[in-house]
Amino acid sequence: MKTQSILLLTVLITGLISCKSDAPNRKETHDKEQQAEAAQIQVLPEKPLSSSQESMPVISTTPDKEQSASVWTNLPEWQHQPLLPAWHAFLKSCKPLQQKPDWQIICDRALRLMHPDETIIREFLEIHFTPQQVTTRDGNDIGLITGYYEPLLKGSRQPSERFRYPIYAQPDNLLKIDLGILPSENKFPPDRGRLEGRKVVPYYTRAEIENNQHLLRNHAFLWVEDKVELFFLQIQGSGRIMLDNGEIVKIGFADHNGYPYHSIGKLLIEQRELNPQQASMQHIKQWGKKNPHKLDNLLQQNTRFIFFRELPANISGPIGAMGIPLTAGISIAIDPESIPLGAPVYLSTTWPNTEKPLNRLMVAQDTGNAIKGKIRADFFWGYGEEATLQAGKMKQPVRMWVLLPKKD
Repeated sequence: MKTQSILLLTVLITGLISCKSDAPNRKETHDKEQQAEAAQIQVLPEKPLSSSQESMPVISTTPDKEQSASVWTNLPEWQHQPLLPAWHAFLKSCKPLQQKPDWQIICDRALRLMHPDETIIREFLEIHFTPQQVTTRDGNDIGLITGYYEPLLKGSRQPSERFRYPIYAQPDNLLKIDLGILPSENKFPPDRGRLEGRKVVPYYTRAEIENNQHLLRNHAFLWVEDKVELFFLQIQGSGRIMLDNGEIVKIGFADHNGYPYHSIGKLLIEQRELNPQQASMQHIKQWGKKNPHKLDNLLQQNTRFIFFRELPANISGPIGAMGIPLTAGISIAIDPESIPLGAPVYLSTTWPNTEKPLNRLMVAQDTGNAIKGKIRADFFWGYGEEATLQAGKMKQPVRMWVLLPKKD
């Protein structure tokens, strides 16, 4: 233990972060999503901030313990928060991060620590990282945090009167297109399509797929009994299907049909079916049970459709955008244009629907179609009834600090 402490005090890390991921967005998002401001992050005096991954700020601070201590005191309850859970999640991130030169050294050093305790981990982080508070251009440091989870649905490998709603694998005729054109909220995003003769046309919408099941009948591999639960499975991007024989099938995001995500919660508010305080997953499900004749039309307003793949039964959690299993209560989805995938992130928020502080070191290991903006996060709660409840309620203010490696 003494040897590790001496090693930590003598090692200096170099490197800047540029870990923009080209992994697909496994995680979609709740329809309670609201996009945070699209303003560009800048580095403010006394509050250095993360920029986009294309132009990460150079951190020239040296590992001065007195200077480090003054910076870390800005993080609420930092000295009292357990770090081991986030440390183990960060080590998982190091597997893909080690392929990036800017992260290779720090990950090598972290992986060399044998059974470190809380004191060793805290010392390592304070010596080799600098917490940079994330703010918008106008200096605002308050953003939005929501939650997601891994749902459980009852299903079958064969269709029946009970199990009527198919889960589709990625279709053979789904094309990925790169024309160098950014998607538009109101126009067809030119990144997915299909061939029609010699023409490339937009892929099928949600309504076309659901109203014409023969289009993709050869790609259905599971069927479930509840269309609303299936819709939210697509929003979460991963889940578990319990078969009649008790077998649990784990599935994860494979691809999407290329259309932008539209919030059905927002639509229900606009239609005055729900008030803003009721736009949670639980209230939307209740609305669907009371209004079955309106349900299909509502769900199909979100034209985006998700395709799945079956995952190994022994994985510890759903696969995130980094290609590694997520950790319940530790992994978050972020906008990778603002926060590097794999980076530790300190959150200061509250427990859902309470004023009880929730301050915690997390790791940015996932992304999402509607997780956009500088101060924006989606908290992965895990699997089970409690995770479902907390994720459905979570929608509140948050402050965030991204931990960036120091430069010599």
